Amino acid sequence: MQGDMHTVITRMIKNMRFLGGAHVIVGGLNCLSIIGAIIGIPMLLSGLRLREAADNFDGWLDHEEGALLRALEKQGRFFSIQAIILIVGLVLTVLMLLFFGIALFAVIASEF
Repeated sequence: MQGDMHTVITRMIKNMRFLGGAHVIVGGLNCLSIIGAIIGIPMLLSGLRLREAADNFDGWLDHEEGALLRALEKQGRFFSIQAIILIVGLVLTVLMLLFFGIALFAVIASEF
């Protein structure tokens, strides 16, 4: 059982490092524009938290004291930031759809 857990966590660590790095890169690219920075900065920070969580899980596998708690805290922070990004993205999408819907309605109404 212990060997299976070690294998699962090792695979999870690799995925967390990859996804964390991807979030850092995409967040950094988003930060190249002022409007993109609204989503880019939290994405970049969440990627850093995920990579830190992976490092702590790795430390836990090496029997480092307190590493599991730190890993779970960092991973929890990643999920919290992702939830905020999702909510902000959904709100901005709804606002954009409303704006374009109103603009389209105004154009159509002005034709009649």
